[in-house]
This record gives sequence, structure tokens and C-alpha cells, in this order.
Amino acid sequence: MGSLFRLTLLGIVESGEMTDDFQLLTVADYAEKAARTDKLRARQGLTFPMLGLFGEAGSLLSEAKKKLRDKSSYLGYAEAVAEELGDVLWYLAAVCRRAGINLADIAAEASGKAPNSGITFHALQPEHIPLFKDPTNATEHALLTLAGEVGLLVHLHVGQAHVSKGQQRAQIVRVANGLINAATEAGVTLEGAAFKNLVKINDRWPIKREYPPAFDEKDDPEERLPRVMTIDIYERTVRGRQYVYQKSNGVYVGDRLTDNAVVEDDYRFHDVFHYAYAAVLGWSPVMRALLRLKRKSRPDVDEAQDGARAILIEEGVTSWVFGQAQKLKFFGDIKRGGLPLDMLKHVRQFVSGYESAECPLWLWEDAILQGYEAFRFLQDRRRAQVQIDFKRRRLKVKELPL
Repeated sequence: MGSLFRLTLLGIVESGEMTDDFQLLTVADYAEKAARTDKLRARQGLTFPMLGLFGEAGSLLSEAKKKLRDKSSYLGYAEAVAEELGDVLWYLAAVCRRAGINLADIAAEASGKAPNSGITFHALQPEHIPLFKDPTNATEHALLTLAGEVGLLVHLHVGQAHVSKGQQRAQIVRVANGLINAATEAGVTLEGAAFKNLVKINDRWPIKREYPPAFDEKDDPEERLPRVMTIDIYERTVRGRQYVYQKSNGVYVGDRLTDNAVVEDDYRFHDVFHYAYAAVLGWSPVMRALLRLKRKSRPDVDEAQDGARAILIEEGVTSWVFGQAQKLKFFGDIKRGGLPLDMLKHVRQFVSGYESAECPLWLWEDAILQGYEAFRFLQDRRRAQVQIDFKRRRLKVKELPL
């Protein structure tokens, strides 16, 4: 991926800076790619995308409000606005698709151009726009106008029995015009927002799942996390108190564990989450410490990626996700693709600066769900055998004989 593509992907390349080897993103191409990422495309009707469009327009207003309220203490405003604009665009594309309307034609009309199936996002905005600026009066007005037009579109949808297709289409054009103006006033290229949106969705719900290589693939074999490992996990009563013990090949792994809580919640089995991170992500500073697999031959990596702070980060992620899982039956009713996007984004924020931040969100979800599948097994049976199978990116769990 070239540097110019990355910059455009993040929405920070000004219009007019494209080189000859760069292909501009067309509205039609975006619409086609966005359609592939519609999880509920089998669900008919406009209600779902209308809800999404209305919600994302509101989120845009919320970002501007927080920036105005908190000023310099509110970090990430520019990135959040670009992301929200991309989300508005996605739902607008979904509305058009389900209404049988061509998004490219809508975009061309909204920008005052003749119908053109090959129209690019680059052509929708001025040649040069100031990038990522704080909200001004003009920005506020543009965002409010966009939200107002979305609200009118939703109002038409609610009273659709008395609304013609022409009226619906005309209002969708006004929404598109509002989106273009809002992006321009906010200092965001719609092309950048569109790229960012596609990357985010593929990060979470990919069309094709491809596992990244192991982080320690090129390290000394004696300093790699195990590709295959079997661990026996069981409870034992010592002086009237329950402890969890873990063994691999007859050797104890770590210390005996309790819940370390006033109210028992079975967190004593939480090492299974670290095993899942190792099996699925190929990452676990905690396991490196337990198994003495820190990458001492690479002092910089040992200190930054395998040290005490990395261990605390992993434990922090594990504890935070556990708190969320308690509210959701330890994810027992959640299938792949069903974990909240915001939860996974928070996890990535936790591990920012560490290797696992490079893992796609869908892979993080796999690691979390597999870890909790093993955890629920242990909750029920109080003993189990888990196996790390990194080649298949699986944490397997089965009965441990008495």
C-alpha cells in the first residue's frame, strides 16, 4: 500500500494532490463495496438504514458539541468526524440500494453535475479544502442542515403511504448535498471518509478472512509462543478454600488462583483468556512471562512488548472485557460477528502501541469468543483440558478425566 493511498485512506490528502498511478474512488465503486458489507442485506425495507442514517447524523452533531464544550481537552475530534461522515455515507448508500436508486446519480445531482456513473468523490468537492479544522459557525450550520435533511427523509419514510418515489428521491438528493457540504465545511475529503469506512468495516466484518503472520515468526524458536500446547485446568480444595491449578506436561503453569474478589465470579479461570490470545492472536505477554519466553535476544522488543507494562495492559484488557461479559451471559448467546463494534474498538485502544493493535477486529472477536467458550465450559464443569492450536487459530476445550 503506497503512502499516498494511506494518506487518502485516512482522509488527509487534499484534492488535487493525486499522482498518475493513483485511481480515484468512484461513488459507484464505493456503493458496490459497501453493499458487500451489509450484514442485514437480506432484511428488506428502509427502516434499518433509516435508523442508521438518523443515528449517525446525530453522532456527527455530538462530536461537534463535545469539541465546542471541551475544546482542546477533547482529543480525536478530526478522526471521529471523518469516521462519522463515512458512516453517514454508508447508510445513505444502503438507503439508495434498498430504494432502488443509483447512489452515483444522487451524488452527481447533489453536487450540481450531470448524471455520470463514473463520478468520483474527488469531483464532488472543491479542488482545495482546508483539512481537519475545529468546528466553526459554518461547520455547525452545515452539520445541523445535514441532520435536518436526514430528519425530513425519515419523516417522509414514516408517512410513506402518501409519499411518491419522486419526493423520496428528491429528499435523498438533499441529504447527499448536505453530506457533501458538511464534509467540506468540516475539512474532510469524502473520498478519505469513504476509504476509511470501507477499511473499518472490513476490519470488523471482512469479506475474506486472512490470518496475519505470527508476531514472533522470525524470532529464535526458543523464544516463540507455543504453536501447540495442552493445559489441564482444575480446582482443588486446600485448607477449606478452593484454588485453580494448571498443568502442562505434568509441570505447573503459574501460581494457584482465586477470584481475588469479595463476591466470587469464577475469575480464577481467567488464564484461559490468555491462552485464547496466544492461540488466536499469537500474542500474550502474560504467557511469555509464565513460560519464560520473553524475547531476550531482542532487548528492545523484550522491554517494549514483553515487559511489565505489556503484561499489565493484557491483564487490563482481560479484566475490562470480563466486566462487559458479565452483563451479557459471558457471551453465551453471541455468535461470530455479534460482539459490539465499540467494545472491540475499546480493546484496540487498550493495546495501542503494542503488537496486538495490528490484529484486525474480527480476529480479536475470535480470540474473545473462543476464550469465553472455554470459560463457560470451566464454569459448568470446574475442570477442563484446553489446547492451543495456533496453526488453526483455535483454542480447543474438552473434558478433563477425573
